[in-house]
Amino acid sequence: MSLAIPEKFLDKGLQDSENDSVGCLYPYLETKKLHNGSTAFYPRVIDERDPNNPHHWRWGYNWKEKHNGAWKGRSIGSIPCGAIPMIQQLQRQGAPRTEIVAFIKKAKAKPPSSKPILKANAPIAVVLFAGGGGIEAGMLQAGIRPIVAVEHDPTKPKLSQAIALTHHRNFSEYGCTVIQRTVQQVAQGFIGFPQRPDYLHASPVCSNFSQAHTAKAGIALESPDDLTAAQAVAQAIQQLRPRVFTLENVPRYQDSHSFAIILNALELLGYRVNYSVVNMANYALPQARKRLVLVACQDVALTLPPTRGQVGWETEIAHLIPTMNDSQLLPKQQQAVEQFLATNEPTPLLIERVGGRKLPKCKAGKEPANTILRSHFTDHKNCNRNKFADIWLPDGAVKSLSIEAAAILQGFPAWYEFPPEVGTAGSILGYSVPPSFASQLFAHIEKQLSGAVL
Repeated sequence: MSLAIPEKFLDKGLQDSENDSVGCLYPYLETKKLHNGSTAFYPRVIDERDPNNPHHWRWGYNWKEKHNGAWKGRSIGSIPCGAIPMIQQLQRQGAPRTEIVAFIKKAKAKPPSSKPILKANAPIAVVLFAGGGGIEAGMLQAGIRPIVAVEHDPTKPKLSQAIALTHHRNFSEYGCTVIQRTVQQVAQGFIGFPQRPDYLHASPVCSNFSQAHTAKAGIALESPDDLTAAQAVAQAIQQLRPRVFTLENVPRYQDSHSFAIILNALELLGYRVNYSVVNMANYALPQARKRLVLVACQDVALTLPPTRGQVGWETEIAHLIPTMNDSQLLPKQQQAVEQFLATNEPTPLLIERVGGRKLPKCKAGKEPANTILRSHFTDHKNCNRNKFADIWLPDGAVKSLSIEAAAILQGFPAWYEFPPEVGTAGSILGYSVPPSFASQLFAHIEKQLSGAVL
């Protein structure tokens, strides 16, 4: 792969009064010769390349330094796109070149790994319908080792494969194997699965039970796949006999025949079952997210963890807002802001870009964000949305919510590595159990199993 560097690599006149180069921030494209003889330009974009969109370009910064009386060129390439607005702001403010270079180096530096270190005898877990591993991330934070994860959606094979690859990159070092088959397929024998694991978790596909899908009918519209998935979960419980079984799904799942199948399997085997619909915002997740959560154990009557209170979205991602790309409100977003300001004092607002015919939902900074859904990141044709939510600031500025910020709102730890594709990363976020809630859930269960909590 070669680099298409602008001819005007060092702009003339970019020197300050002390004869020290101020520097130049510039966009460029990477080129790659394909097997068919054509040339591809990176980063790849859909439709026309936007000169004002930092994500449509690679970025570099160059300057001159004087050594022994001679000027020598220096440069830094592959600057993260998210850092470009801040660099441009530093330039407008007249920041010295040394400060800009220091910021760029910090932006490029990978944060030190803070991934959990597990004990050799850590409890082990099997996860069904794993997705990108939100529940596994929470398990690790609670000292539990996921060793088998099942992830495959035959209706979206390419997306499912990309999600499974992301899972492998994040959890393979813990000895976790991703099985890219459906839960129904592995239920034919559970070959390679551990017998009597400490934990078995399932988050069956919930699309047919979601509020949006069932709004008109008012009931869960179960499909044959939903029922066979529930039967496969029941078989897993019967054959693997975990000490603890946990389940997460949308609230309407509790009214389904699928849920009844799983409950019946637990009760026939003598598990003590406890379940409830919880709002994960009450567990300090900066997002309103109501979900059905079930815990079941063979020998202990488990309870759900105590609530911790709510936090606003702004305090959790305030440090990222200056680095986010500038955006522009859609007409309906503007209407939503005006409607809010008619009865409220100006305050930062997080506004969805997807609202259909209704005005998009907006949340003040002191409130938890709205529920993060996969549909925010992809349209009905499964094409990526370049923008999925905006932040309106009282000074009139508008910022585009980044994947990094959305991950924080979904409770993901900083060590989790997301893929660069917005559609894949957004699907992982929308599908996942928030790791911050999962860590509280499993830490509380561990305390109960040890007798620390009665």
